[in-house]
Amino acid sequence: MNNLSKEAQGYIYAILAFTFWGLVPIYFKIISTVTATEILAHRIIWSVVLLFGVMLFGRQFGTFKLLVKDISKIKYLVLSALLVSTNWLVFIWAVEHSMIAESSLGYYINPLVNFALGILVFKDRPTFWQKIAIALAFIAIFYQIITLGSVPIVSLMLAFSFAFYGLIRKQVNLPALSGLYIETLILFPLALLYFGYLVFTAQNAFVFPPNAISWLLMLAGVITVIPLLWFNAAATRLSLIHIGFFQYIGPTVSFLLAIFVYDEILLPEKLTSFVLIWIALAIFSIDGYLKKRRVKEV
Repeated sequence: MNNLSKEAQGYIYAILAFTFWGLVPIYFKIISTVTATEILAHRIIWSVVLLFGVMLFGRQFGTFKLLVKDISKIKYLVLSALLVSTNWLVFIWAVEHSMIAESSLGYYINPLVNFALGILVFKDRPTFWQKIAIALAFIAIFYQIITLGSVPIVSLMLAFSFAFYGLIRKQVNLPALSGLYIETLILFPLALLYFGYLVFTAQNAFVFPPNAISWLLMLAGVITVIPLLWFNAAATRLSLIHIGFFQYIGPTVSFLLAIFVYDEILLPEKLTSFVLIWIALAIFSIDGYLKKRRVKEV
């Protein structure tokens, strides 16, 4: 890979990261006999272990010095930790309950929610086409509510929890890996206490000596950290506009898995919602790209 240009390397890392995230439902399907809450606990525990090694190897513990200088950031990291753990829990639960397609809809909606928050919080001024894109997203959601009589709760919880997570992390302004390590470290005692409760009440799936499920649960840290390392590598080599285009790979891969591998039923009304969101994202992305080009040309 060293022979490739910096940009080409960024494209490869971005494709690896987002494709991996799109394939993650396979892992959660394999361990679906384990409760979502226990999987979450192990995801936190083993992420702390693995991230400690990554931070130590990469000599990135200087982040803690920054936090000591600005201790007020801790309250934001506590909130972001709660948001990311909520996002993980909802996603794991959705996969276990054959709602992969609905979860992918959430990650399609997420960029539009991010932009809406930018308008509300940072007073960003949307273009005409960006307003159309956001309006289409709302129409897609309301269409599903009216035609099916149900709110896409999983999709909205994933979209909004991740959007608010990104908003808070922007306030803290820490590197992705360092930030995630501190967040999982904050959650670590709760995860250990919950696992201790499961052991005490004989409800634990993880046992020692490890069986097949136990080994798979240990992989939860790898599943979390590896794509993040690739994403970091991509982010240092590509502009945000390019990263933005690649982010749709993840939900697309998950959507295809849901329909063609796990045979999830996609009602015509839900498909209409997806199509409206896809059109909104196409408008949003093309408008953003053209806007970026016009700025460069000036």
